[in-house]
Amino acid sequence: NEYPAFGGNYTVIHHTQLINELVGAGKISLEVSSDQYTVTFHDPCYLGRHNQIFEAPRQALSSAGVTTIEMPRNESKSFCCGAGGAQMWKEEENGSMRVSEARFKEAKETGVNTLAVGCPFCMTMLNDVSKADGGSVEVKDVAELVAERMKPGA
Repeated sequence: NEYPAFGGNYTVIHHTQLINELVGAGKISLEVSSDQYTVTFHDPCYLGRHNQIFEAPRQALSSAGVTTIEMPRNESKSFCCGAGGAQMWKEEENGSMRVSEARFKEAKETGVNTLAVGCPFCMTMLNDVSKADGGSVEVKDVAELVAERMKPGA
């Protein structure tokens, strides 16, 4: 969003938007299994609340035959993973629970085995909590879930 202020005139899209374009144009072919695969999706702060992109990740998951169960706080009411604004590199603040733990708890309460993300910071924060929790919920990027369903040679 800041590129024009620095003289840049670029079209920047999220990787899930690119996936949707490629699937829509037939440049990526997906094998959708009859086995139901269900995830919950964590809306990244910058993608969602800052750029109002909510449908693209869900559409990419759907095109791969993945069903999404929403957490109570989703889309514009989503809750940060704890890394927003480079917070992952600063000291923890006092509190009863880390932000990432609170968000992971919300994901786990949906009953799914996989938490889908669309941001590398979210991936790191939520993976760390999952590991500390014994790996009870696998954290994967939307692109990984789509790639797992790509037809050979696609």
